[in-house]
Amino acid sequence: MNIQELETIVHHKLPIKMVILNNGSYGMVRQFQQSYFQERYASTYQGYSAPYFEKVAQAYGIQSMTIGETEESTQRIHMPVTLSIHSNIRDYEAYIEETPDFIEKLGTHPQSCFVVDENVWNIYAKNLLKDLPKEQTIILPINEDRKNLDTVQELYDQLVERSAKRNLTLISFGGGILQDITGFVASTIYRGINWIYVPTTLLAQADSCIGSKTSLNYRKYKNLIGTFFPPTSIHIYTPFLKTQLDADFFSGFGEVIKLHLMGGRDHYHQLVELSPDIIKRQPAALLQSIQQSLQIKLNYMAGDEFDTGRRNLLNYGHDFGHALESTSSFAMPHGQAVIFGMLAANIISLQRGLLTENLEQEIAEKLLLPSLLTRPSTDAMNADAMVAAMKKDKKRIGDYLALIMMDSNFEFIRVNDLTPDEVFAALNILGKRLEEL
Repeated sequence: MNIQELETIVHHKLPIKMVILNNGSYGMVRQFQQSYFQERYASTYQGYSAPYFEKVAQAYGIQSMTIGETEESTQRIHMPVTLSIHSNIRDYEAYIEETPDFIEKLGTHPQSCFVVDENVWNIYAKNLLKDLPKEQTIILPINEDRKNLDTVQELYDQLVERSAKRNLTLISFGGGILQDITGFVASTIYRGINWIYVPTTLLAQADSCIGSKTSLNYRKYKNLIGTFFPPTSIHIYTPFLKTQLDADFFSGFGEVIKLHLMGGRDHYHQLVELSPDIIKRQPAALLQSIQQSLQIKLNYMAGDEFDTGRRNLLNYGHDFGHALESTSSFAMPHGQAVIFGMLAANIISLQRGLLTENLEQEIAEKLLLPSLLTRPSTDAMNADAMVAAMKKDKKRIGDYLALIMMDSNFEFIRVNDLTPDEVFAALNILGKRLEEL
């Protein structure tokens, strides 16, 4: 069968009894009519044939399928989903893992050292992480205050004590903060070593795990120090998200919302429809939202790996968000600050006539406000403090403030002429809106 015939079957949704193809990228389920395949291909494939359907899956990026004449006789075939990511430093791949078997394989990786977020270790040491060799495992306490050069030096010391050499592979399990720390260490010790990353939070799985950036805070300056250094490979296993605290989970959901808005109107509507299941942490919904988020981010990264052009638009929500993190002394989780930042940016976009009132309210009411579990304090929202923090933005040029905004066509622009008065007005409107909730 050629690709044209396969496209005819898929796009016309010709049914085949009990053959279900699950497309991991878009969550589509297609069910076809048994007679079509049996009449046309019975002589070649004898009705149902696992190798045949594996070819179908490979051709269409299908993650898994169920095959059988009845529910009792169905056979599930797993097709691993892999995102191949181009980097000018080194190409790498992100694997969507369906089972935890990959962890056991990582445990036998030669010349390796494991760094695990203490919170992750406390939950999974006796089950998912039981195969990690204890003598090669470093347990690292992690919080935003630790994302600095002091922690990096601490990790350098532990690696040197273990006689780490240039052929070392650093394998880290944790969220975005551990990713930044271990990625920075991997990029600098011995001028760069192999690094495998296993993200364990929604924010890391759906956003930060790809992109090649490592970032450290310096004093009160957010992400002032960093490198571009992609992992050798990434392994995404969504069951880690079952035990994530709500505040942290919704922090990650903030970045998922951002990316789906940046993906355009269709992705926005898909997320609105999918969000109840994501919030319930249903595996299929999580998988779909993570894969779509990563693909949207890759589209913005294409041709701009080092963040000099279009990729900079991915900072939508971050202009106000980073400022709020600073004014709250990092008490505001990153993704929650980004939600706040998108609300504020959309208000300014509305005031400038780029965004309609109906769409601004719809996005706020359907996605942003229900997902803002952590409310900023009055002190953190102080307008003068927010403006002062925004003036420290490393991407700012000129005398005015920078802001990334969306319009009613889901197009995104960066402006460099934002005034403090506009910031004051937006914070005033947003503050009243939050008081009414």
